[in-house]
Amino acid sequence: MAKRDNISMSVIRRLPRYYRFLDELLRSGIVRISSGELASRMGLTASQIRQDLNCFGGFGQQGYGYDVAKLFGEIKSILGVDEGYPAIMIGAGNLGRAVSIYISGSGKPRGFQLLAMFDKSPKLINTCYNGVPVLNIDDIEQFCRENSPKAVFLCIPSEGTKQLIDTLYDCGVRYFWNFSHFDIAMKYPDAVVENVHLSDSLMTLCYHITHTDTSETDS
Repeated sequence: MAKRDNISMSVIRRLPRYYRFLDELLRSGIVRISSGELASRMGLTASQIRQDLNCFGGFGQQGYGYDVAKLFGEIKSILGVDEGYPAIMIGAGNLGRAVSIYISGSGKPRGFQLLAMFDKSPKLINTCYNGVPVLNIDDIEQFCRENSPKAVFLCIPSEGTKQLIDTLYDCGVRYFWNFSHFDIAMKYPDAVVENVHLSDSLMTLCYHITHTDTSETDS
């Protein structure tokens, strides 16, 4: 088995796909599956699946394939989905509230426990959304030092983000789910950042539509 710190990001980024597909298989009552059948469902190759899973121990049996429930449990454990890491959110607007529902209100474990949301709007401060308190952004440093959140979810525009990141980093936070356009990794290379650029994704989709339609028209 490869050392966990030597596993490529391409393999790591496929793990959530395995998790989703195996969850669907369980819900469909499928007990076991071969690497070839799983590959067909996921649009991968059987060799790729075996290589990916061998990074973590393999989990398959010759002539049997994969026990779906066991493999699902292993992937779930590797991802740490049940850990409930303490986290906070910055921004309690429309995006922040939608993300908080996904994390805390879905009924499924997402790996994190949302301790609090922070905002600067007087209308939102001292309210509660989906069971999560909305606190004053000015109190974030004290809260972080007292509660030691493992991760921060940034659901705010890029303006003013730099100072917040500096404060959070000084408080020991190194893990960020970043919906802003601020480049945290450029500022702090040792931080682990998952960037979610909604505008980039939307423009990419727009590009595909534009050029597909153009090619169809030209033909």
